[in-house]
Amino acid sequence: MGLRTPVQYRDGLRDGRRVFYRGATVDDVVTHPELSPAVDHSALCYSIAQDRPDLAVRTDDAVGDYSAFYHLPVSPADLRERGALIEEVSRRGAGTIVLKEVGSDALFALLRAGDGEGLEAARAFYRRVLDEDLALAVAQTDVKGHRALGPSQQADPDLYLRVVDSDAESITVRGAKTHTSFSANADELVVLPTRAMGPADLDYAVSFAVPIDTPGLSLYVSPYAAGERDAFSFPLSSKHKLLESLTVFDDVRVPRDRVFLERRPELAGPLALAFVDYHRFTAVNYKLPLLDIIVGAAHLVAEANGIERAGHVRDKIARLIAWAETVRGLAELSALRAREGAQGVWLPDPLAVNMAKYTFAHGFHEATATLVDLAGGLLATGPGHEDWENPQIRAVLEKYYAAAVPAEQRLRILNFIGDLTARDYGGYQSVLATHAEGSLEAEKMQIARSYDPAAATGYVRRLAGL
Repeated sequence: MGLRTPVQYRDGLRDGRRVFYRGATVDDVVTHPELSPAVDHSALCYSIAQDRPDLAVRTDDAVGDYSAFYHLPVSPADLRERGALIEEVSRRGAGTIVLKEVGSDALFALLRAGDGEGLEAARAFYRRVLDEDLALAVAQTDVKGHRALGPSQQADPDLYLRVVDSDAESITVRGAKTHTSFSANADELVVLPTRAMGPADLDYAVSFAVPIDTPGLSLYVSPYAAGERDAFSFPLSSKHKLLESLTVFDDVRVPRDRVFLERRPELAGPLALAFVDYHRFTAVNYKLPLLDIIVGAAHLVAEANGIERAGHVRDKIARLIAWAETVRGLAELSALRAREGAQGVWLPDPLAVNMAKYTFAHGFHEATATLVDLAGGLLATGPGHEDWENPQIRAVLEKYYAAAVPAEQRLRILNFIGDLTARDYGGYQSVLATHAEGSLEAEKMQIARSYDPAAATGYVRRLAGL
């Protein structure tokens, strides 16, 4: 098939998938008034191949043209180019991840950490993804139940996804995954284990891929950012949205040629961590435009309010710049320090990746608080688009909300910051900063795990005469 267009991507979503949203069944995610913005947002990963083929298209003698999102990294240069592609598509998506980034993270993990028949199945699936230019969602996080208990210890065995039957042709799985981004508007779903597992967790060590319209698969989409939105009051969330779901497997049958891991608990942890290596690299690169948004918004709102020369404002903006550029530098460092992994698949430096992600997440809430501080109370009490569209009311607003810039310019930047920080989309971004691609504690664990203290301790031993 080769590279698809945005129209072909949208047409591919019209099948028999079971999607539920706000208590009702969704007949067509492409035309649903509250879900279609998410489809349009994800279509950016297809349109970028049309106007930036230098960045988004690769060519292979055996495959022909294929999406650069799926180019297997075999050098530091490949990872630097991948980071540039992720940053650019995120810039088009207003600092939010788009679609193909996550699925390709999963493919790289499977091709690096897989083994035996599972690895061969992953290689065949990877070739199909290239040939058909598929969009993949990833279901990794189990619902987990009682967090102090492992998969096989839960009172309800379905709180982690598990194999309930198998034969020569297939396996059958039951359970649920949560926080599944893009599931309702992807072509296929890749399932990965969520954690390390022991011998008692045999049935829970499973990885596979299925089409979204597979019988028994149901998607319950989160209602965050629900309702119609106008571009004046909601300049970000009216255009950019992700669909997150509770993803339920009700005795889903998976053909064996789509099974990448079955009942091998010793491989569950390495596969989960291999995905993290790539997914956090994706995270820090797609966050770079968001960092620019925060710094740029701080400058513009300070100018609009006439406070840009105040000493405390210059100090706050300098702190934002230092935070943003530290994350950017660490993201670049992670590619420069890339290393070769199993099967010849390269990975970004885990230490630098996790330092970048931790630095972003740790500083995000202070950064948005700074934006709120610089903006002022109109984030909560300012007018909406209905008032602005009424000529009589607009005249009043233009008179009384003018500052160092005209009222319209001031209100638009305030609404932009309000959407980003103070409304439901802002709450969503706050949760993403804390938990998406791994929590702060998970990142600290990986930082400690990735750092080899031998050189530092050896140096001190020599200096101290130990």
